[in-house]
Amino acid sequence: MKKVILTGDRPTGRLHVGHYAGSLKERVKLQNSGEYDDIYIMIADAQALTDNAEHPEKVRQNILQVALDYLACGIDPNKSTIFVQSMIPELTELTFYYMNLVTVSRVQRNPTVKAEIQMRNFEASIPVGFFCYPISQAADITAFRATAVPVGEDQLPMLEQCKEIVHKFNSVYGETLTEPQIILPSNKACLRLPGIDGKAKMSKSLGNCIYLAEEPEDIKKKVMSMFTDPNHLRVEDPGKVEGNPVFIYLDAFCRDEHFAEFWNDYSCLDELKAHYQRGGLGDVKVKKFLNNVMQEELHPIRERRKEWENHLPDVLDILKEGSKVAKETAAKTLEDVRHSMRIDYFTDNNLLK
Repeated sequence: MKKVILTGDRPTGRLHVGHYAGSLKERVKLQNSGEYDDIYIMIADAQALTDNAEHPEKVRQNILQVALDYLACGIDPNKSTIFVQSMIPELTELTFYYMNLVTVSRVQRNPTVKAEIQMRNFEASIPVGFFCYPISQAADITAFRATAVPVGEDQLPMLEQCKEIVHKFNSVYGETLTEPQIILPSNKACLRLPGIDGKAKMSKSLGNCIYLAEEPEDIKKKVMSMFTDPNHLRVEDPGKVEGNPVFIYLDAFCRDEHFAEFWNDYSCLDELKAHYQRGGLGDVKVKKFLNNVMQEELHPIRERRKEWENHLPDVLDILKEGSKVAKETAAKTLEDVRHSMRIDYFTDNNLLK
């Protein structure tokens, strides 16, 4: 069986370091591993419209922004197919058929949906499209026969729901769809990067992000304002590293060679943590070190992005070509789905058989 990856992001804003640590970095690694036959990376504009229906321009403006972030991070259009979701109408048709296999109460129980509804204050009036997005996501994954989906930990319930839909479809209509496996980041600190304000999730809507395209002075300002251990009031006080955003970011991005380059008082992160925990180390020093680490990580991404910004027609061509390839793949899956459901009435006069 072919090994296929499907992954993507909603174009509701530029991508931030949470996206990078949680999935983008892993995608580039998987893309360059040579282990996968096909890699599809989707800009999920149709999904973004489920809670931005009245502001389509916001979604439209961010399609190129997300594409630029992909290319800047190292997604290679010669190795990965980057496409725009709404340009593949087959995905909508698959979603419609899958809706009949899922109950309302099952979607309501999905923890990711619950959390997202709460975050967007949709409790009173949930758009049907938004409510159904786990089903839409299952259509995206199965349309490309994805065997692997690299995502952040918060997406686990969505993958479980997708697997349920695959099982249900295959048991009702016969073996047709491929069951995906989830790929979580290997570095546990990358599973969910907190916001710079200490909130559990980095979120564009909360304004607590460091963006991939951020300028050096803005990165520094944000790092130096980061939430730390609230009880670490004086330098001599012992500090907590668990749940401390500064140390979670260091866990995600810091390597031993950063100490040789930026802070040779220590040889590794464990030594730095031990000093902080016993007291005698101020937050400002640790933040300055984190700033150096983040600047080094983001500098090449920012420079590549600026290069691509000078070639926007080429970026558009990449999206058009990728969408064309994706459409062909999805159409083949839809053909198989219709055949299994016996609704391919006019193919070979099947309605008469």
